[in-house]
Amino acid sequence: MRFVDEKREGYVTKIIDTQTLGVTDEDGFEIPVALSNLTSVHGHGVVAEELDTPKPIQVNIPSINKIENGIYVAVATDDKAGNVVHFHLQNHSPNILLVSLTTARKEKYAGAFHGIIESYASTLVYSASLADLDLWPEFNFQVLVFSKADVKPIDPLVIGKKFRAKDFSTEQKELPQLKNKGWMIRLDDLVPVSIDPQKLKESFFKSTEEKRTVAAPQKEIDLHIEKLRDDHHFLEADEMLQIQINHFQTAMDAAVVHHFDKIVFIHGSGNGTLRDKIHKLISKNPHVKTYMDARKEKFGYGATEVVFK
Repeated sequence: MRFVDEKREGYVTKIIDTQTLGVTDEDGFEIPVALSNLTSVHGHGVVAEELDTPKPIQVNIPSINKIENGIYVAVATDDKAGNVVHFHLQNHSPNILLVSLTTARKEKYAGAFHGIIESYASTLVYSASLADLDLWPEFNFQVLVFSKADVKPIDPLVIGKKFRAKDFSTEQKELPQLKNKGWMIRLDDLVPVSIDPQKLKESFFKSTEEKRTVAAPQKEIDLHIEKLRDDHHFLEADEMLQIQINHFQTAMDAAVVHHFDKIVFIHGSGNGTLRDKIHKLISKNPHVKTYMDARKEKFGYGATEVVFK
């Protein structure tokens, strides 16, 4: 291959994605190059004769299913054992994933899988009986996303998933990369997305005809689930935690919109799960100056005060 914009040649040694190839030059260094910046040349080990007109480069691009890029669990049925399903973690992206799977049941944990999943690849990570759905553990995935392309790295993903009957209420379909039928469940959609307060504010003031305002939150936000939902007795632990996180995020965004100096979140002591989750989100918020335990004489260690910039 010859570079279009400079006098250099090399050999295609890797397919990075549909638009980028890894080309090793004469010095033995592999570099990512866009397809549009390459042209074919004749010869091997001799002076190359440049073609009069560049021809399309024929490469074997991996077959990509018509499915949105992302991380999925393909839950496949077993032809021989009717109630058994197999969980295949599928990487429908040009990135490489470094993954660990830990199961949790009644505060007891077990490592179920660890490994590397190449781009557009699939691997079996777990099997279970569909008849025992109510006894299945919670699945906790930790994912590092690696790319050789010139892109900014994204934060590691921590994805918790508790499978329920509704996940399997739809009709079974042919699964990509697998011979069996089953269900496709996207995982990276479950990662909480932090809302940009400025964009949130703008969305509420679209036009003079459609003026909407963000209600100012209280100075102290109680995140105890009984304060948020009357039906909390019927909720699973992961559902309650997600409701609390959502309520926290909404209050944080509204506090920024209304230029609060500070706000207090009452999360209780408990096992520290909620406290750790919101502290992680607070630490990543660009509008936060600092945070600390709120007044201990009033809240003990069960509340966090956030101070904004």
